Amino acid sequence: MIKIELYDSYYNRSDGKYYIKKKKKSPNPLKETKNKINKADHSLYSMSIKNNHKQPIKVSIIMPTYNKYHQTSLSLYSLSKQSFPQAEYEVILVDDASSDNTPDILKEADVPFKFKYIRMKQNKGRSSVRNIGINHAEGDLLIFLDGEMLAPPAFIENHYKHHVHESNLVVTGAMHYEGVYTFIMPDYNEDQMAHLKELVVRDPEYRRLYENYEQTKRHSNVPCPLVTKEDIDTNRFQRLSFPNRYFLNSGLKHFGERLEGFTLPYIAFLSGNVSVRKTQLKKSGYFDETFVGYGAEDWELGYRLYKNGAQFVLDSSTVAYHQEHGMSKRKVKEQWGNHYRFVKKHPNIDVLILSLEWKELPFMHMHKTLVEYKALEKRFPDEYKEFKHAFRVMLFRIIEYLNSGQPVTKLYDLPGGSEERIKIIQQFETLRPRGFDYLASSFEQIYYL
Repeated sequence: MIKIELYDSYYNRSDGKYYIKKKKKSPNPLKETKNKINKADHSLYSMSIKNNHKQPIKVSIIMPTYNKYHQTSLSLYSLSKQSFPQAEYEVILVDDASSDNTPDILKEADVPFKFKYIRMKQNKGRSSVRNIGINHAEGDLLIFLDGEMLAPPAFIENHYKHHVHESNLVVTGAMHYEGVYTFIMPDYNEDQMAHLKELVVRDPEYRRLYENYEQTKRHSNVPCPLVTKEDIDTNRFQRLSFPNRYFLNSGLKHFGERLEGFTLPYIAFLSGNVSVRKTQLKKSGYFDETFVGYGAEDWELGYRLYKNGAQFVLDSSTVAYHQEHGMSKRKVKEQWGNHYRFVKKHPNIDVLILSLEWKELPFMHMHKTLVEYKALEKRFPDEYKEFKHAFRVMLFRIIEYLNSGQPVTKLYDLPGGSEERIKIIQQFETLRPRGFDYLASSFEQIYYL
């Protein structure tokens, strides 16, 4: 574990660098503000601040939450156990008009850090509430963390250390995803219950709690606790955890920590666990609030950061544990709707190429397809016009059809003997002989649907 010193930092516009100088420690910066709550009311939300000390904040953790009272309570507890100086980070919990007991967290949470609880007066969605969190953030380093994430003790420290000497980073632990079952939730599906049943055998006490639930509470609508605060202190909760390396196993692990050479680095901007300087967001813009519901709002912001030169970093030491909950079927429709907004806003080939995920092609395949598409444009700028147009149109229509509920078929339907169709086929047939194997494969898989 590295030692975190206390520093003042400032940004020099003339050379574009951050400079730091060591400052004196305050003997107890939170002593006078502990348990005091300041309140403010706005037209869209109310805000309460606990531990409202005047010490400079270096890191602001922005956590949106909606109807996840039980998990969020544990998440805040994990954030109270950080190795980072308590006076130098704040947690901004933005409650998107939850209908459960989430408002009780303000009085229940015994936290050592500055805690801002923002209560929305009506549900606004992920993008809006994160932007409100950004606007109230005092730190220049922002960590976006979902409200149901358990953060290990060095979590903030490990994010922060990357940004001390570099000013244009995006750091994510989300690619090293870890899930954990901290409660037995009444809305778990059959697969989740079966998975949990496999995990509880690792620990006699968890197994006992699970069996008791099966015998007496199987039809209860109340979450059954498995993990306690003491389990978080001792890391015992990890016996109910599991890895899900979807992104890494889809090809990203081949590019190293800094995704060197990867053509789609912006997909690493996953707002469940990612850090970025506020100054970067001021250049690229905040979350697009036209994205309502689940999905793509983080990739869209990541894409703008990428276009503004951000360097993306994957760091397994910044991993957090996602507390599993029931999965809504509505999310699938929301996801395609937001993806459609994404491709309409940025109809560029390095965004359209993500449509191939619908065909369950790995990200390595998408990357190599994009590399070959760009090479085709460079080597043959005046050729393959019909092929390139058809490919881009089909990639767009995949998402368009999924959004509208249409069958994804006949994406570029032309009469058999039409001149354009003949040209497309002729151009397609020259791809593999010229070494464009991935591009040919990707085109083939969607052209003949």
